[in-house]
Amino acid sequence: MSVALDIWDKADMGEVHAKSIELPELFIREVEARCPGLKLVSPRDPAARGSHVSFAFEHGYAAMQVLIADNVIGDFRAPDVMRFGITPLFVNEADIIDAVDKLERILEEERFKDAEFQKRELVT
Repeated sequence: MSVALDIWDKADMGEVHAKSIELPELFIREVEARCPGLKLVSPRDPAARGSHVSFAFEHGYAAMQVLIADNVIGDFRAPDVMRFGITPLFVNEADIIDAVDKLERILEEERFKDAEFQKRELVT
């Protein structure tokens, strides 16, 4: 158990806090610039939002299933919200850009329409 907490001993909380604002801001900017059809539903103000970012999308459930299959982990909230937890101890700028690259391709290719991603599971 203590090994899992060792990272906190090395973390500068000021840097962690700064990244907890910067990374979600980067994610929002990139999604809004590159992913038409998604609407930010999280508060725009970082102080009111924290490190979670949510976007509404008509095909949110299926799109999230494609993202999960592509190793971008988020979750879904009915009726149409894709929710992303951006944890600065484990996620960096390259991860954010990679996630948005994948999301952009999913939307362009309309992979969310594939039958395999339409079946609703109990947990996303």
